[in-house]
Amino acid sequence: MKLLRVKANHFKNCAYGFTIDLVAKSRKTAEDKEYELQEIAPDLFVYNTMAFIGKNASGKTTAMELLDMAYSILGGFRLEEKRYSYDGIELEIVFYHAGMIFLYETRLETDQLGNRALFKDERLHQKKYYKTNVKEIYRRDGFEQVPELQFSIPSHKELNSLLPDDTSKLFYVLRNKATRAIYFDSYEAGTDTYRLMFNALKNYDIDSDILTGVLKIFDENIESLEMLDEKNYKLTFRGEEKTISDTQLIYLLSSGTTKGLLLYVLMVASLKEGFDLLIDEVENHFHKTLVENMISLYKDKGVNKHNATLIFTTHYCEVLDQMGRQDNIWICKSGKQVTLSNMYEDYQIRPELLKSRQYYNNAFQTAVDYEALLILKQKLRD
Repeated sequence: MKLLRVKANHFKNCAYGFTIDLVAKSRKTAEDKEYELQEIAPDLFVYNTMAFIGKNASGKTTAMELLDMAYSILGGFRLEEKRYSYDGIELEIVFYHAGMIFLYETRLETDQLGNRALFKDERLHQKKYYKTNVKEIYRRDGFEQVPELQFSIPSHKELNSLLPDDTSKLFYVLRNKATRAIYFDSYEAGTDTYRLMFNALKNYDIDSDILTGVLKIFDENIESLEMLDEKNYKLTFRGEEKTISDTQLIYLLSSGTTKGLLLYVLMVASLKEGFDLLIDEVENHFHKTLVENMISLYKDKGVNKHNATLIFTTHYCEVLDQMGRQDNIWICKSGKQVTLSNMYEDYQIRPELLKSRQYYNNAFQTAVDYEALLILKQKLRD
C-alpha cells in the first residue's frame, strides 16, 4: 500500500481543495530513479524524500497533520486523539494497493462521547493500474465502486455486519491494521520519550547494537542505556554504570539528545519496515549534518530497501540542496487561508541553481519580514 494523494475540504484553515500529491510529476532521469524516486509499480514513481517549506505560521504543520490523518485512516481505520476538530471535513484519499488504484471519499463528524471521528457517506472505488495510463490515475474515468461482496469476511460470517461509525470501511480492503507512517511532531514528550523509544525497539525488533550506534551519534559519553521498567533505566555514562529514574535521565541528557534518540530509532524502524516517517520541524534541536544524514539514508536504496519515504517540514533551506528534484518540495503560505504550491509546477526555477539560494532570494515569498523586525528594533530603542 502506498499513499498517492490526499485532498481535503474544510480541514482546519486550509483553502478549499487543499491537495498533497506524492506522485512524481517532472521528467525522471536515471539518476533520479537511483536516488530520488521509488518505483512502486511499472512507471509509477513516488519520492524517497518530500519537504514542506514556508514562513513561521505558514501552514507547514497543517500539511503534516493532513498527511497524518490520511495515514491514520489507512493504517488503523480510525481517527482519535487529534489536536483539531473533525466536524465537516471532507476527505479524498487515493492510494495504490495490490495492483489497483483506490479512490476513497468520506465526510467526518466528531463523536460527542470522545475525541474520535465518525465516518459518514463513505465511498470506495477502484480501477486496475496500467502503466499506459500512469498520467491518468486520478481521472474518474475507469473507477468502479468496490463491490459490496468484498465487504465481507468469509471465515467470519457472523461479523458481516456494518462497521461502527468510528471505523472506516477501508478495513474491508486493507484488512489488517499496520503502521503506514509515524508522525514525529514538534511537541515535547518529556520522560515518555525514553519509554516510546524502547517500545519502538521492541515492537520493530531492532537490535541493541543499533541503539548503541544511535547513542554514540548524539552523545559520545553514553556507552549504553537499558530500560529496567517504565520509570527506571540503567545508564553507563563516562564509564560509570548507574540506575536512574526517567526524571533524572531527562535532566542528565540534553534536550537534543533525548529527542534525537527517539527520532533516529523511529527512522531505523521506518527504513527496516518500509513505512513513511513524517517529521515536523526536522531541525528542532538537531545539527544540520544530522538532518542531511537522514535524507541521505532514505536516498540510499541499499539502506532504504522497502520504499520508505521521509516527509518533513524545515527552515534549514540548505538541506533542500540535497534533493535533486523540485516536484517533491512544497511551499506553504497562510493568508486568510492556508495554501500549498509546488516548486516544480508553480515556479520557474532553473534546476541548476541552488534551492537554498533561491530561498534566501525570496523566490518563494518565504523570507522573514525584515521591515517588521526593524519596527520592533526601533520600538525597543524608544
